[in-house]
Amino acid sequence: MEFVIAFVVGGLICVIGQLLMDVGKLTPAHVMSMLVVAGVVLDFFGFYDPFIKFAGAGATVPITSFGHSLYHGAITEAERDGLVGMITGIFEVTSAGISAAIVFGFLAALVFKPRS
Repeated sequence: MEFVIAFVVGGLICVIGQLLMDVGKLTPAHVMSMLVVAGVVLDFFGFYDPFIKFAGAGATVPITSFGHSLYHGAITEAERDGLVGMITGIFEVTSAGISAAIVFGFLAALVFKPRS
């Protein structure tokens, strides 16, 4: 049942993004930014952690989880090191995901021929 819930919740997040692009006529960059900010806002109000417990990968894989990670990293390090910690905490928590995206994007570009 966990897989079904994760699939449905992740799919609903994707549907929301697609509707924002199709109906709202927003660009993918706008939608991505909105979903990241939505993750931050949900985490600020304390809703994202229970959402992750309920949906599992359905809540941790979509881009909203990136906002959740940014917020957690910033708050955790800000409590410890102040303003400088807030800035470094953002990079500390999300660096693995960003690095993986860069490396796998590079490898995909080597394997597949890009269109021009």
